Amino acid sequence: MIKQSAHTGSNTSTNFWQPLALFGVYRILLGIVFLASYFLLQDTRVWLNYNPTLYLSLSLGYLSFGCLALCLNVLRKPNFSAQLSLLTLLDIGFIVLLMYASGGIKSGLGLLLIVTIAAASLISQGRLALFYAAVASIGLLLEQSYQMLIWNEDFGDYSHAAMLSISCFATAWLAHSFSKRANLHAQLASQRGIDLENLGQVNQLITQEMDDGVLVVDEALNLRHRNRQADFLLGLEGDIRNHQPLANYAPELHTLLQHWHQQGHGKPQGLIKLSLSKRDLRLKIMPVGESYAHGTVIFIQDWSHLQTQAQQLKLAALGRLTANIAHEIRNPLSAISHATQLLQEDESHDPASQRMLQIISDNVQRMEQMIKDVLELNRRDRTKQQKIQLADFLREFHDQFYQVEKIPAQGFVLDTDDLEPTIDFDHRHLHQVLWNLCRNGWRHSQQHDGSLTLSLRSEAEQWLIEVRDDGQGIPEHALAHLFEPFFTTESTGTGLGLYIARELCEANGATIEHVAIEQGCSFVIHIEKTESA
Repeated sequence: MIKQSAHTGSNTSTNFWQPLALFGVYRILLGIVFLASYFLLQDTRVWLNYNPTLYLSLSLGYLSFGCLALCLNVLRKPNFSAQLSLLTLLDIGFIVLLMYASGGIKSGLGLLLIVTIAAASLISQGRLALFYAAVASIGLLLEQSYQMLIWNEDFGDYSHAAMLSISCFATAWLAHSFSKRANLHAQLASQRGIDLENLGQVNQLITQEMDDGVLVVDEALNLRHRNRQADFLLGLEGDIRNHQPLANYAPELHTLLQHWHQQGHGKPQGLIKLSLSKRDLRLKIMPVGESYAHGTVIFIQDWSHLQTQAQQLKLAALGRLTANIAHEIRNPLSAISHATQLLQEDESHDPASQRMLQIISDNVQRMEQMIKDVLELNRRDRTKQQKIQLADFLREFHDQFYQVEKIPAQGFVLDTDDLEPTIDFDHRHLHQVLWNLCRNGWRHSQQHDGSLTLSLRSEAEQWLIEVRDDGQGIPEHALAHLFEPFFTTESTGTGLGLYIARELCEANGATIEHVAIEQGCSFVIHIEKTESA
């Protein structure tokens, strides 16, 4: 959650209850000092008009006042502003009375007013500072006036009182200015702290949602931060904590990074390949700051995923290129085919020439088929799915296939297992996929009765369409490249049939796979069941 800065009076009061308590302790100590001075310095008093009885009473009262102030602070009653103002005014009153009992302004106790005003101003952040100075000045002037009315000696003017009053106002103004500046700095520091916390939350959110794994380690190779993707790519599970040695989190990565640092690589970043039992990873290593001495940031990427992305980009570019070439070739190819047909109709050619013309015709047909296959690469983006009664579709396809391909009816077996499912699929796409699979299956089969089988089965949440033949199967070395474009095991093929079949199946939400069997070859199409099925 993003936090916002808020400066209210209650927050300020809460922050200054502790300084107010310390001011209460100061009052208690000052009261003890007053009592000690009464007993220890009683015989050495040289002040004029010293009133020991009043001084003792006021000292005991001030000590009691200090204890009461501390209790009120603990109880938090009344509220901060009211308590501070009340205690400060009582403080000023006690000091003025103690100054009067000690013989007037020349006793020096009036200087304690400056301490009181400064402390109250700082605690209240400058609020009412000048008011406290004004009250203290009025008290001083009243005390001085009273002394001048009662006694005549040594109280002839207001110079000392005026100087002390000016000092009170100066202290209040300085305290007010200092508190105002300190408050501005505190607000700025608080806002920056909130901004930093918000920035940290945003950074954490970004790293958690990244597709790449992110690790941050310090100079001692201790884990400081990571995201969920890093745990996934490294194959780690369970509750994993930060601030642990990298060797405990990922030993292989620790060994590799330690070796990287020991080699003294001074480059700002490095790329390393890390092979784990489950996957190959690419690590991008970057320093925190200008050098690795302050820590290291490691970005982790799935190498196989990167290769897949690169392969997809290559295939997309290849598809566009081949489609453009196919369109350009089709026109001259049609001209060649037409000219060949005209020459073949001329019976004056000798057998050798007729054989050469037949070779040209066969290769023109092969190139025409290759162009059709290439153009099919772009058809997966134009899928028009519709409801298909799968059993009826397969029966119709079975009858059409063996008649068009001119194969014996008993050589191509259909088995729907009395199922009547309904699927969502592009009718033309499914027809083309099955035709390619069945034509390849019959061509590589033994071409006997039952050599080619088209079957329909139900399994869990899927419908399975299987095309099986009894041929020699696919060589072991070719299995890894089976669905790659332009890969073929025979010289007459284009290498696009299985690739197009896979692309068309994926465009309709289905998958196709090769299944290993003891004899022959089997391809299975997996189609998700729908509610209507």
